[in-house]
Amino acid sequence: MKRTMIILMSAFLFACNSGEGDKAETSKETTEKTEEPAATTTTLPAGITQEDYDKGLNLVATSDCLTCHKINEKLTGPAYVDIANKYPVNDAVIDSLAGKIIKGGSGNWGTIPMTPHDGMPEEDAKAMVKYVLALKTAK
Repeated sequence: MKRTMIILMSAFLFACNSGEGDKAETSKETTEKTEEPAATTTTLPAGITQEDYDKGLNLVATSDCLTCHKINEKLTGPAYVDIANKYPVNDAVIDSLAGKIIKGGSGNWGTIPMTPHDGMPEEDAKAMVKYVLALKTAK
């Protein structure tokens, strides 16, 4: 009888503890995030308002942009920081890059073409460009 009781207690304790590893793994998985566009509290470049930045951040976060781009490292397309550091902030650049988002393009960053986003409103594309250009790093 004593032996049966020990076996049952051992089985009960084992059953209670099995799954702890699963919980830890699930917890780890839910706390890990994919890279999302970063909010900024730094000074924005001239020509980019906080409203432009916030609108662009939201549009990038809810679009397919992060499929090909990351903020700080090259993926299929260039990193947003690299784009920001390559171009000055002015209306001509904003118009040009917004056009590339809408029409697609290739050649400036290699041979892989950027997918066009035909149905995107020009103002949304410009807000996205302003968000990206606001990621310019101090040199």
